[in-house]
Amino acid sequence: MARESALRKPTEMESMCAVYQELATPGAPHKLLAGMAGSWSVKSRWWMDPHEPPMESTGNSEQKMTLDGRFLWQEVSGDMMGRPFAGIGFTGYDNHSGKFVSTWMDTMGTGIYHFEGSAGGEGGKTITQICNYDDPVRGSLKWRHVTRIVDNNHLEFEMYTTDSSGKEGKMGEMTYTRK
Repeated sequence: MARESALRKPTEMESMCAVYQELATPGAPHKLLAGMAGSWSVKSRWWMDPHEPPMESTGNSEQKMTLDGRFLWQEVSGDMMGRPFAGIGFTGYDNHSGKFVSTWMDTMGTGIYHFEGSAGGEGGKTITQICNYDDPVRGSLKWRHVTRIVDNNHLEFEMYTTDSSGKEGKMGEMTYTRK
């Protein structure tokens, strides 16, 4: 009986399930994201006009891994442009596509932004992602954001937009310090 089961070929369903199981298993990119879990103080600088000094603000961020270590959930609160601000997002690594993927939503709008990209830099600790979206004032834009894991207690986040003419400008930067 044992010999018969050892010779038996897996069914198509069993083979499919094995592929899904492998792709659902968190790996090194998920451990990288897990290093960002925790409580953070945030300092932000936002450029509404590249010829003017940036607006500065402070806030807090809570981040934790969810769904058994597959996704990093982030909540940010503070102020922006003199008004209360809150946002939430999820970042994960899609084993199938080989890309970091994320969503973002906040109190500055009613849309959900979708990003994807890759990691690079020293030790793969810089994640760069792109989102294409339709800005209600400026039209079609490309949004690029870069997350740098400086060390266990410091993160840097930069955001850039590229307009329809192809001109890229820095929109904002946030520095995270672990509490």
